This record gives sequence, structure tokens and C-alpha cells, in this order.
Amino acid sequence: MAKLILHMLSPLKHMSPFDVNMALDAGYDSVTPYTSVTLEEIEPLVQDAMFSRSPRDAVRTGVFIAGKDAIQALDMLEKAKKTLLKPFEISLFADPAGSFTTAAAMVACVEKVLKEKKKRTLSGTKVVVYGATGVVGFSSAVIAALEGAHVTLAGYNGPERVERATQEIKKRFGVETYFADASDPEKVLNLLVNSEIALCAGRAGVQILSAADISKATGLLVCADVNAVPPLGIEGVGLHDDGKELPGGSYGIGALAIGNVKYQTEFRLFKKMATSDAPLCIDFRDAFKLARELV
Repeated sequence: MAKLILHMLSPLKHMSPFDVNMALDAGYDSVTPYTSVTLEEIEPLVQDAMFSRSPRDAVRTGVFIAGKDAIQALDMLEKAKKTLLKPFEISLFADPAGSFTTAAAMVACVEKVLKEKKKRTLSGTKVVVYGATGVVGFSSAVIAALEGAHVTLAGYNGPERVERATQEIKKRFGVETYFADASDPEKVLNLLVNSEIALCAGRAGVQILSAADISKATGLLVCADVNAVPPLGIEGVGLHDDGKELPGGSYGIGALAIGNVKYQTEFRLFKKMATSDAPLCIDFRDAFKLARELV
């Protein structure tokens, strides 16, 4: 049988060792990284990957798109899709900086706790995303909005960048999201007390919400944090917490509880691509579907 071959494309200087290890552990025989890849280079690289194998073995070839920019990764994925040609179609998987699988895991964990503790679904809930211009924040905002939530992207350095992000979400996915200024502690708290779900996807080692903030947000249902580096993003929410009750009546989800689901999601998507009898095209929507099953 032909070997399982994965080509990993990144616009960055280095490919993530995390993703390389994950792909090899999922069963790929060969994993080859390509770095500093531009959008224009996607087509010839995908063509080389396709046409170097017979149509029978095409499905045993995959392309993984990495990087640290959700929009750039989606553009590269779209370019790769348009390059595919029957009967040489190969599988594609985008997960820049692990953001698609991390965002999927975070929203799936929140949805589970929301259902179990509050008998609610994401649809119609008021969600605030802190760290919304990052890859995980942006992706989780899109996932929540597609599930019918009223999503506000909070901008720590003012509203301009998050406003552009909402415009991008509307253009690409056809859903409305909203933006707000979160450039000082008072504005951060004001957003929190007017929200039901808080998704914290800020920079590592930066506390976004204090315990006092959480206790004042009496309408808050669930809050989640993906920062595993002290100080954690939400004071009072531990790394392994998965539905811990907090002062004020909300429930907290920590970074490692989310990370466990993220790890399983990425691994199983690689495994699914490696074992599929048909070519796959995987992005954050597929990741969320699987993460939902895992939780």
C-alpha cells in the first residue's frame, strides 16, 4: 500500500513541532514541512502533491495549512481547494497555530456546561470575546455566531481592529457580530456585566478578568479561559476546572480542560484525514462538530 504523506505549509519561518508530532502520531508515514510559503505558492505546491501520485493513491496524500493568521489560513485553504482536480483530489486541513481546534474545543466545552448547568443553548446568548483579534478569539467568535449567539468582539487597544474583524466575519460567513472598546478595566467590566458568556483568548500570562469582575457579573452564565501561563486569564478559574461554580453564580472552564478536548480534536482530525477513503477539506467548522462529540 502507498505511504501516507502529509505536506505541511506555513507562511512562518518555522513549522509548529506540536503539529508535526500530532500528524506523525496520527499515522502519517512522512511529514514534510514547507515554511515561508506565500499565497501564490499554494497552487504549484498542491499541484505537485496531487500529480506526483496516481488517482488511486491521491487520497493518501494530505496538505496541512499552518501559520498564525486565521484569515490567511482560510485564504490558503480556499486557494488549495480551487487547485484540486479530479481524479487526483487530495485532503486539506487548516489549523493555524492550533487556533481552529482550540476555538472549537473552547466553544464546545462552554456549550456543554451551558446545557448541563443552565439548561441553555448557545443560540440567543450574549457572548463577549476578549482577545478577539487573535486567531483563537476570532475563530471562537465565528463559531459562536454561526450557532446563533449575539457575539461582541472586545478590543483591548480600542475598537478599530475588532471593527475590521466583524466586517471580515460578515463578508466571509454571512453572520453579524459586534465590536466594543475594552481598552481599560472599566470597559472590560462593563462588557462582562452585560454578557452571559465570556470567552478569554488573550495573550499568555495576562489576566483579563479578576475575581472581583466575575462576582459583579451576576448575569454571567459561563466563562472560559485558554491561557495556561500564570497569571491565568480569569482569576479564580483553575487550569483543570470544567464547570466550577464561581461567585455570582457563573461556571468557569480552565485552559487544560479545554486543551484536553483540543488535543483530541486535532489528533482525531489528522487520523480521520489519514484513514478516509475520500478526500476531505477540514476547517474550524469540522473541528467544532468533532469537539461537540468529544465533550
